[in-house]
Amino acid sequence: MRRSQYFWINLLLVLVGIVLGSAVAQLTSGVKYLTWLSYGLDFGTSAPATLDLGVFTLTVGARLTITVATIIFVALSLWLGRLIIKKR
Repeated sequence: MRRSQYFWINLLLVLVGIVLGSAVAQLTSGVKYLTWLSYGLDFGTSAPATLDLGVFTLTVGARLTITVATIIFVALSLWLGRLIIKKR
């Protein structure tokens, strides 16, 4: 495989890890012994910036939430991806 193919595979695996980790963090936030998976930090703007030009309105905002479950699932997905690539 070429180097650019590894990049796209790793990007896909990171995105899958982020989605699964976020889902697990939300699902386990109410479970007594698994609440530690939903601990994390929020980065970003509290309110989006808006530019109103009359005809055209542009609203820009960004928010990033990093939880323990997200970090675990990203690491797990990259590790599984390396195992799958080695078997080829």
